[in-house]
Amino acid sequence: MTIRCLIVLFFLPVLVYSQDYPQNPIPFTPVEKRLTGFEQRQALKRNSLVKNVPFRNIGPSVQSGRVVDIEANPQNPKEFYVAYASGGLWHTTTSGIDFKPLFDRQPVMTIGDIAVDWRHGRRIWVGTGESNSSRSSYSGTGIYLSEDGGKTWQHMGLGETHHVGRIVLHPDNPQVVWVAAVGHLYSPNEQRGIYKSSNGGKSWKHVLYVNENTGGIDLVIDAHNPDVLYAAMWERTRRAWNFWEGGEGSGIYKSVDGGETWQLISGEKSGFPHGTHVGRIGLAVFPQNTQILYALVDNQKRREKEEEPAITRALLRTISVEDFLKLDPDELNAFLDRYHFPHEFNADTLFHLVRQKKIKPLTLVEYVEDANAELFETPVIGPEVYRSVDGGKSWQRTHDDYLDKVYYAFGYYFGNIRVSPTDANRIYILGVPLLLSEDGGQTFHSLNHENVHVDHHALWIDPQNAQHLIAGNDGGINISFDNGRTWFKANHPPVGQFYTVAVDMAKPYNVYGGMQDNGVWVGPSTNRESRAWQQSGHYAFRSIMGGDGMQIEIDTRDNETVYTGYQFGNYFRIDRQSGKPKRITPKHKLGERPLRFNWQTPIHLSVHNQDILYIGAQRVYRSMDRGEHWTPISGDLTLGGRKGDVPYGTLTTIDESPLKFGLIYVGSDDGLIHVTQDGGAHWQRISDGLPQNYWVSRVVASEHKESRCFAALNGYRWDNFAALLYRSEDFGKTWKQIGLNLPPEAINVVKEDPFNENLVYVGTDHGLYVSLDGGVRFMAFAKGLVDAPVHDLVVHPREHDLVVGTHGRSIFIGNMREVAQLTPEVLARELHLFPLKNHKEQPHAGNRDYSWKIIKGDSLKIAFYCKQAGKTKIWLAGEKDFKLAEWQLNSAAGLNFLFYDFSVEPETFKKYVSGLPEDNPKNKKLKPRDNGKFYLRAGTYTIIIEHNGEKASGTFKIEALPKKERKEKKKTP
Repeated sequence: MTIRCLIVLFFLPVLVYSQDYPQNPIPFTPVEKRLTGFEQRQALKRNSLVKNVPFRNIGPSVQSGRVVDIEANPQNPKEFYVAYASGGLWHTTTSGIDFKPLFDRQPVMTIGDIAVDWRHGRRIWVGTGESNSSRSSYSGTGIYLSEDGGKTWQHMGLGETHHVGRIVLHPDNPQVVWVAAVGHLYSPNEQRGIYKSSNGGKSWKHVLYVNENTGGIDLVIDAHNPDVLYAAMWERTRRAWNFWEGGEGSGIYKSVDGGETWQLISGEKSGFPHGTHVGRIGLAVFPQNTQILYALVDNQKRREKEEEPAITRALLRTISVEDFLKLDPDELNAFLDRYHFPHEFNADTLFHLVRQKKIKPLTLVEYVEDANAELFETPVIGPEVYRSVDGGKSWQRTHDDYLDKVYYAFGYYFGNIRVSPTDANRIYILGVPLLLSEDGGQTFHSLNHENVHVDHHALWIDPQNAQHLIAGNDGGINISFDNGRTWFKANHPPVGQFYTVAVDMAKPYNVYGGMQDNGVWVGPSTNRESRAWQQSGHYAFRSIMGGDGMQIEIDTRDNETVYTGYQFGNYFRIDRQSGKPKRITPKHKLGERPLRFNWQTPIHLSVHNQDILYIGAQRVYRSMDRGEHWTPISGDLTLGGRKGDVPYGTLTTIDESPLKFGLIYVGSDDGLIHVTQDGGAHWQRISDGLPQNYWVSRVVASEHKESRCFAALNGYRWDNFAALLYRSEDFGKTWKQIGLNLPPEAINVVKEDPFNENLVYVGTDHGLYVSLDGGVRFMAFAKGLVDAPVHDLVVHPREHDLVVGTHGRSIFIGNMREVAQLTPEVLARELHLFPLKNHKEQPHAGNRDYSWKIIKGDSLKIAFYCKQAGKTKIWLAGEKDFKLAEWQLNSAAGLNFLFYDFSVEPETFKKYVSGLPEDNPKNKKLKPRDNGKFYLRAGTYTIIIEHNGEKASGTFKIEALPKKERKEKKKTP
């Protein structure tokens, strides 16, 4: 919370004077192509040689992820649905103790709003595409309907709406549905506004349209007269470099004929704000007296200037040298403190520098004035609450003072207001904190108590018990039964929104991840998510940094020194033992404009010497002493920035070749890629032959060939979702597009396998893909995964695990040992059995533990490749080829896996033992385990596979446990 507020306050004044911007140089991707791409994705799974490679989710779940809507059963509030921004739809019937996902296999997982018709067969409506208009608010493909509790879904159209603000159902007629569509996030389009269907979504009528940049953000219905509806329209225009959060099109509309026609009720004489400064609006109707309405508006109008300090930037822009030297030193020092100048500068030193003509007074302005935009001293008004008692004919603001520290500078991210079902004066507004007013909005107090995260987007109030609240925020679900005085978390689903992942070399290794608004966490790669930690008090993952967690590098010489940070380039070196962070972000010098840091500023720790760290602003900085001191090793490697309120013209990716020190590639948000082969002495622009104006999401140096590199371009910020992937064999002088069979899904990450140079992994906004031929063609991973956005990938160099950071479903791990062995020679074989791993005895597997659960031991992974699909027979042989176990499988073309737990059925085991020599240790009288089975003892065993007339076999050993280890294991419950 503190970090976020500081960052927001720093960027609050950054605005532009006009809304002039060029026409989109990159066309958006039409929904028809995206839906076809979904079918293409499914085909890449069905025909994949690696579709059976298992992935497991290691969490974390305790910190959760962004919730956008909650719908609870009014007759049984233990049952409710939760929609996550990019984590799909989840259902609970146990008050949040347990959840089940329902929307994992659709074209998109991102959700803006849901609605449930509890009275007419529990029809579930999902409006895809998050409405919060954030950096990672993914666009949807329209409206979906399930009539069987979420088992199956139908696409009901409105695909080009991209982001859905609200779905409203007619209380009596299940055929009537209204949708508030926000529209495209990064491009203008006409498919936004209010839509109505009178035939259950089979067709839609566009009943309210304002302009190509104004969409429907909220929609409410009169509880007593369903012909009366109120719609909140929001004009906003977002670009990668700027966000115009309001416009003339914003306003409140009313319909009295079921949404067929609409009238603006927030005009000039209504008492409600109007004009270019009106931003996002949220609505609420009091159900017992529907003439009472509340509206929460983000007012982007400038506040009246408070008393200015004696020295301002405006003064310093025009002051003469003579007048500057006459300034009061105390007032000048106050200016320096206000803008956080380095401590070595004070009034005396500045007077000296100006006298010596080494700087000008304007230099002080340039030092604090971001190069992307011109700054204003006065902040916006921010959130305001208005009330109407006459059905929207007139409005009056409920409070006299500003509502500070509710929205800060990002009102676009909030905007919901709720009113109690029983008390018209009890209202809730959702911002950074969750606030409650019990006097009709005159005063507010916070409900953000223990266990409650910040940034609130959803609130359900029990109509039968107004003290019962379910809140949704960037930290998941909170539930209260005393009107917000106390809360508990319901964060079982692993829906973390990871930007980045990293690994160390500990045994077992740890996984690190930076998350949206949940900081940086670290935990063991062996983690299995469960609730057992609630009794022990020790959750496997722990937080090491707040804010929005960004990139991470670990010094593997000690596995304790971590470099990471939060948004806009705020980086630290952390000693995990002490937990102390040391800020290491480089600073510009007096006489230079501020550095431009991307939201996710790139860093890179050299594998050649882990004292050497790189960081990217608009130029590359290098530290030779772990971030203590920095030296720029490049000039501006971007197009120079643009006027706006978002840092732009920034570096987004840095990678140094593991084969050659000083061979460094960097990419920028405005489409440039540069390379240096001499540690920064000379740089060459190598992106002119690539598509222009795309965000460079990755540029990666090969781990196998010095001259090879890969580049991924991302058009998300133009609403373009083409999969643009390129490979160069000559340091970027020429490029070849690869991955031409990938579906139209924006690429976030590309990674070359460190063991097999033909293996290339790609993470997109909708999945994980791999190529076996250097990137020419790709196939999809599937088993254990969902179609969540994949933001980052790392291959562990010892374990050969692929660690997958998703933006919506936390972290997955899959082992790539067999995948890396799919060489052309293996692929040509009809059948291939991969080497089997030796294991130790499982002395307690199959027995009950202290809680009467059967202990699961280790398992043998039997991995094999089939050139053709078909029936496969597998059997386990002991001594004298005695068949101990047998399996029949329907194997797919490609990799197949069988996991064997070393158990043997009693009758089989007895026959096996009876045929062994008397002195054989296996021929002792043994008791079966608690599950009635026997388990393999020490010895050598054989696995035989028969498939389509071909046979393959391999052996493995069971090693006896030393007596001491056997006793220790026995003591462990």
